[in-house]
Amino acid sequence: MATYVYETIPSTPEEPVRTYEIRQSMKEDTLTTHPETGERIRRVITGGLGIMTSGKGGGAPTPSGGHCCGSACGCG
Repeated sequence: MATYVYETIPSTPEEPVRTYEIRQSMKEDTLTTHPETGERIRRVITGGLGIMTSGKGGGAPTPSGGHCCGSACGCG
């Protein structure tokens, strides 16, 4: 189950936007109404988390799938 961020769609400019975190399967369609309140909502696209590690060989992957040689090619 993934957690998605949703926000209300205000019907007037004075109405505040409220944000919710809703858990749902990645296979489910995007929600258009809040499951409990019935308010109109939309999914908010947020950035992901990237983790960089140094694998065996320590170099960056090359287009051929190998690793570069280290500092000689500018990646070390």
